[in-house]
Amino acid sequence: MDLSTTSFTVEPGNWNERGATYTGDGVNFALFSAHAERVEVCLFDDSGETEIARLTLPEYTDEIWHGFVPGLKPGALYGYRVHGPFAPEAGHRFNANKLLIDPYARELHGELKWSKEQFGYDLDSEEKDLSFSDLDNAAFMPKCRVADPNAVDWQGDKHPQVPWANTILYETHVKGFTKLNPAIPENLRGTFEGLGHKAAVDYIRSLGITSVELMPIHAFPDDSQLLDRGLKNFWGYNTIGFFAPAERYYGPNGIRGFRDMVRAFHDANIEVILDVVYNHTAEGNELGPTLSMKGIDNFSYYRTLSDNHRYYINDTGTGNTVNTSHPRVLQLVMDSLRYWVEHMHVDGFRFDLGTILGREPEGFDQRGGFFDAVMQDPTLAKTKLIGEPWDIGPGGYQVGGFPPGWAEWNDKYRDTTRSYWLNSDNTAPDFAARLLGSGDIYDLRGRRPWSTVNFITAHDGFTLQDLVSYDNKHNEANGEDNNDGHNDNHSHNYGIEGPTDDADINATRDRQKRNFLATLLFSHGTPMLLAGDEFGRSQLGNNNGYCQDSEISWVHWENLPESCEALREFTRRVIRLRSEQPMLRRESWRDGMVIDWFNVEGGNQLPDNWQDNNALAVRLHREASEDDTNWADILMLFNPIDEELNFKVPSIDRENWILELITSDPERHGELAAAGSSFAIPGRCFALFRRP
Repeated sequence: MDLSTTSFTVEPGNWNERGATYTGDGVNFALFSAHAERVEVCLFDDSGETEIARLTLPEYTDEIWHGFVPGLKPGALYGYRVHGPFAPEAGHRFNANKLLIDPYARELHGELKWSKEQFGYDLDSEEKDLSFSDLDNAAFMPKCRVADPNAVDWQGDKHPQVPWANTILYETHVKGFTKLNPAIPENLRGTFEGLGHKAAVDYIRSLGITSVELMPIHAFPDDSQLLDRGLKNFWGYNTIGFFAPAERYYGPNGIRGFRDMVRAFHDANIEVILDVVYNHTAEGNELGPTLSMKGIDNFSYYRTLSDNHRYYINDTGTGNTVNTSHPRVLQLVMDSLRYWVEHMHVDGFRFDLGTILGREPEGFDQRGGFFDAVMQDPTLAKTKLIGEPWDIGPGGYQVGGFPPGWAEWNDKYRDTTRSYWLNSDNTAPDFAARLLGSGDIYDLRGRRPWSTVNFITAHDGFTLQDLVSYDNKHNEANGEDNNDGHNDNHSHNYGIEGPTDDADINATRDRQKRNFLATLLFSHGTPMLLAGDEFGRSQLGNNNGYCQDSEISWVHWENLPESCEALREFTRRVIRLRSEQPMLRRESWRDGMVIDWFNVEGGNQLPDNWQDNNALAVRLHREASEDDTNWADILMLFNPIDEELNFKVPSIDRENWILELITSDPERHGELAAAGSSFAIPGRCFALFRRP
């Protein structure tokens, strides 16, 4: 579409729909800025390199600048220039020399190129951000693209709507999962279309996964300090567009590739959950660049210090904090969420540093504006909502503090389960609570066991293989002298740091991996599996791969040892057992389930016994009804101790038990354990029994 010879006019238009909206006979532009004095929309040719028109939006209604450009078509490239006061100490950082990204842009074209032109102040000035830069940045900025409302045809696609109690999450990365996968055509690897390829979807479905949780796919830049070290932003937690997919994940079909991916998962009855970052943006603190909201209306879009608005509240640790207490900023987040559900058909969200979204000026509030807005919204209230319930701000740790209707990443489950299988002192009582859904945290206000998202590993930290292979992190490749990443990992190498040919050490590691996987899948709550953990993917001890867009973070699929396939089959088996047995995926705290704890001698676990050692036995029971024939007794034995124990099988109703699974020997099952008899369970081992 050649616009270079076109003459444009601008009419008043309307203010009711933010962004650039194609109406059929032109494009309406509308931008919120409470403190701007004038707003211009700049149009570019198809290359995005030449500005072909600069039009002042003629109207200002309820703090919305708006105008309509007749004849403009979808695909047109644009950006904003916003005029207003440059007064950092008052919180205003307007600079019309900076071409700005529309916060409502549905697509971005081109990469952000770092240069001193991207900053609203003079980098060479001693006054730093109090100085003013007259350098133009248009040549270095991605351009917004006017979306075609008919570009994505869903052709009857429907949300799978997997019940929460049946949900099994699989955290993965579009590029990391596909880049080295030989089953995916090479031109699709690293793209949405690659992840939606039949080979990828069939594999994930074969595991028994119900819901993929994708690490951030909103548009984000590569941080300049990473590029200087020859690295890139791999994880993507540095958003510059809440509506725009990251162009780096486009395949041959562009944005339609995202549609094809979602439809492919939906056809397999698998949900798509997006990890979203609404708590901060890539614009950083007062010394950061001016790319979008900072230049549109910094004082409204970001939280600033009350006694000096030059500086930002940094509850995120990234330099700035999005001000969701402002109604228009809250509306931006809500409009983005609805867009991804209604127009892009995603099934839910995991909110990075979610506590920030619930923080009002007086502190975290379950009844804060964001939570109220989401839970009353007829579209969003039906989606899966998962909070990361912590940040570095005041009152920032809120595990169990989110309102009903939300699930939460439960780091207490992660840390307790890791410590338990290390046989750390006195971890049995806490482990028991985590195993049974963390009712001490979530059994209130009608919340269900699924409210706890249980995980052993996630993108942030060791993989499962590395958890049992390293005592210490090894992040040297990140270029930060191994000072980044967590130091307290509750990990163990069992004798040798990293890979080894020692058969005994490898056998112990394999057993511990099976212990972790069985515990995760047989715990009440919502399990989340990190992609690749099902077959022992390693990051060579790197527990902070945020900057490793490399083979360190990519999933390796070829030339794997036989133990990897054995672990994968074990994972499929425990997922299948969970899916088949409702006792292992409890739906309600008030379902009549009877829980009995026993000690090694087969007697009831008394208060003093909890301190004897960490070995435990638990029986789950509920009376079956005519309509509920799947319910049956379950007996689980846990031995985290490094020596064999003889468990006396509890004499419950003097009935026998059948061994279903034991982690010391995945092939062993089916043998009878008589009530009152002794069952030898090896060190560091888990066993599952059922009634005949």
